[in-house]
Amino acid sequence: MNRYRMRFAPNVWTPQLTPWLVNWLRPFRKRRQWSELRIKNVEVVGDAIVREQLDAGCGVLMMPNHSSHADPFTIYAAADLIGTALYVMATWHVFDGKPWLTQRLLRCHGCFSVDREANDIGAFRLATGILQQKKQPLVLFPEGEIYHCNDRVTPFRDGASAIAVAAARKSDRPIVCIPCAITYRYEEDPTPQLTETMGRLEEAIFWRRRSDRPLEKRIYHFAEALLAVKELEYFEQANSGPLPERIRSLSDHILRSVESRHEIDGGIGSVPERVKAARRAIIGKLENVESDSQVTTDLNNDLEDLFLVVQSFSYPGDYVKAKPSIERLAETLDKFEEDILKHPTASIKAERSVRLAFGSPVKVSADRKDKGQIARITGEVESAVQSMLDDGVKWRSQ
Repeated sequence: MNRYRMRFAPNVWTPQLTPWLVNWLRPFRKRRQWSELRIKNVEVVGDAIVREQLDAGCGVLMMPNHSSHADPFTIYAAADLIGTALYVMATWHVFDGKPWLTQRLLRCHGCFSVDREANDIGAFRLATGILQQKKQPLVLFPEGEIYHCNDRVTPFRDGASAIAVAAARKSDRPIVCIPCAITYRYEEDPTPQLTETMGRLEEAIFWRRRSDRPLEKRIYHFAEALLAVKELEYFEQANSGPLPERIRSLSDHILRSVESRHEIDGGIGSVPERVKAARRAIIGKLENVESDSQVTTDLNNDLEDLFLVVQSFSYPGDYVKAKPSIERLAETLDKFEEDILKHPTASIKAERSVRLAFGSPVKVSADRKDKGQIARITGEVESAVQSMLDDGVKWRSQ
């Protein structure tokens, strides 16, 4: 997973969408899509659904899964086919530290920043205003992180649906949420590259390369070794039992310890929501202490613990074992490559194709009395995306 700097956003980047420039840069996006990501073909299913809602004058919120760093290119490839530019909410880390020209191009493509660790009212209002007024769709990734689990939706957060509901309550036009499922498949066999990556990972923990074993077993044994190291660190012993249970136990232990130290009401909400609440509290404290104090060291250690919780959350524990497809093997190794070898992004192993499917729009009610609407929309869209991902798995086998 990407290791972000855990602090409040140092700046705000607003969109400066320039549709003519977006159109002019289309060949350059396609060139980068191939040269950097090795994506040759993009198949779009249901693009007429989006076009129909735009033609009807609706405010459109696209809600895709987020399993790959290639997702923004894929979304824009679909937008090119539909004939529209986009607004895209992105974490502020996407902009921070980038050259001025890169920031400018992102903003011209409709990207704007959000501080996910704070109550970013500015980004919330900007997003609702786009849905109420702009003719282009807004894209939000409800999973929040790139988890490298393309076959499974990680639980959607409520933020995207909350923006849609807030927009609908003050909008003069209908607001709809459109489920979007992105599925990748390899067109070339990546096994040689995967085997080489596995070997480098084994050497990184002082193992010999276990070339005599099947790749899926090497991955599983490697994961067990990493988990045992962390269990020794936090429990002073390596536990036994199925990996999913051990991962959940370790994550819950760390999270509850951090919540207790900072007097946070723990156990409420999903793991990402609990981590977000804890991060917000810790970052707030860091803003008010001396940078070289022991308190700062302790707070930064707590942030590292929370990052480990999120890392652990991205490993279901049974993803490879349940179905050892080449894509699942590759995704797990991609995560190891980023987490263990410290690569900013995983290397691209072979040529790929991608299928992007849009589902039936979910209408958003303006009724203020409908208190359960946010959770209902989130669940409905998440279920639709998972169903389309299941169809995407079938598409892989064609």
